[in-house]
Amino acid sequence: MRISLIQKKKLKKFKLDKLREECGVFGISSHEDASALVALGLHALQHRGQEGCGIVSFDGKNYHSEKRQGLVGDHFTKSDVIKKLPGKFAIGHNRYSTTGETSLRNIQPFFADLHMGGLSIAHNGNLTNALALRETLVRDGAIFRTTSDTETIVQLIAKSKREKIVDKLIDALFQIKGGFSLVIMTNKKIIGVRDPFGIRPLVIGKLKESFILASETCALDIVGASFVREVENGEIVVVENNKINSIKPFPKQKARPCIFEYIYFARPDSLVDGKCAYEYRKNFGIQLAKETDINADIVVPVPDSGVPAALGYAEYSKKRFELGLIRNHYVGRTFIEPSQNIRSLGVKLKLSPTKSIVKNKSIILIDDSLVRGTTCLKIVKMLYESGAKEVHVRIACPEIKFPDFYGVDMPTRKELLAFKKTNEEMCQYIKAKSLKFLSLGGLYEGLNKGKRNNTYPQFSDHYFTGDYPIKPTDNLGEEKIKQLSLLSSKSSS
Repeated sequence: MRISLIQKKKLKKFKLDKLREECGVFGISSHEDASALVALGLHALQHRGQEGCGIVSFDGKNYHSEKRQGLVGDHFTKSDVIKKLPGKFAIGHNRYSTTGETSLRNIQPFFADLHMGGLSIAHNGNLTNALALRETLVRDGAIFRTTSDTETIVQLIAKSKREKIVDKLIDALFQIKGGFSLVIMTNKKIIGVRDPFGIRPLVIGKLKESFILASETCALDIVGASFVREVENGEIVVVENNKINSIKPFPKQKARPCIFEYIYFARPDSLVDGKCAYEYRKNFGIQLAKETDINADIVVPVPDSGVPAALGYAEYSKKRFELGLIRNHYVGRTFIEPSQNIRSLGVKLKLSPTKSIVKNKSIILIDDSLVRGTTCLKIVKMLYESGAKEVHVRIACPEIKFPDFYGVDMPTRKELLAFKKTNEEMCQYIKAKSLKFLSLGGLYEGLNKGKRNNTYPQFSDHYFTGDYPIKPTDNLGEEKIKQLSLLSSKSSS
């Protein structure tokens, strides 16, 4: 049994205290089992989006599309679905809606039949000028079928007067702003694009004669492909006739990849800038211990995201690491229609304390981030109810004070706990004995980047600093932007 959208909304309140990942993209050229391999790749990228998934294939004459709400494993592991997707070329997408409502029409990849032939596109990220572009396109006669900013890119490509598809794409790219990675399929090419600042990730892999484009290297591993390199910021890579060519049409910019790929988004075994994400997260825990060591009995992670940092903290501080909290991975399937009494249990649906471990212990509780603080409050309370003597909370990243506009779903600034409260007030709110965050300097030390002339290398670290690489140009006030939705007050669904 799968969870309906209404049921998901009832359970969604349990997930609001974490930053939500963007989307996952995967594409492959020249392979007999293209669609099956895309399905496997999307399965590896499932952590980047759980609301919907889709695959589009090309068999040399026709395009074939299958889209589903829910998880990849619920749909694309079935042979009858894969048989509907013949061809040696295919692209796929896992969706978490950062713009537009959750509906089947918004599930990617999108397909358009243009005068130069068919085109399918999968997009990870957000456009910060999507509303303005959409309004202009609609005034000029464009008809939109979805509420996703991705369709804006398709419309711009279709409108271009250039002859070649790559030139049309470049025309479109010079009009859009934001953080994005794209995988595009035509009847001859697979194309990958990364935004000029490299905010959203994209990597290149090779499987015999086939090239692969994917959001993370873990998707290459699952299909047995070798990692070639990351797509550079501002780069377009074009795969055709088993060869790959690079185009760099944008003015050169210093790369500013999203720092939360290192902290949270990327799967721990994925390579990010030459290292597994796990290594960075363990380093953050080491730096946190250097900055905030305290006398306590055990180090306990908030599973699963806090585990690497907690291991690093325990290793450096020489304190005992314990799984004082156990995560229930099957909440969604267990509580399909929870009553109000069940819903009020909140985090207990997801986490359970190991009572004999935490009883009469002074605990250092480690997590990767603190957003609203509501989940942390419940966890601290649960540990005290299980007999913990003290709970000291340590967060393996700096205070999150600013929202994101590049494809991460997160609260508005006023909803962020660190925006409106001091450290002492936050500590009182979550009812911990003490609360400390990793410093920005410690974060960069954990990235092995260090300081440079008393300034920090500029990743996209706006969550902590407010230093946005790209300002939103859509006419919306910051406090109104929870996400750059393309549903206007005039639109009808």
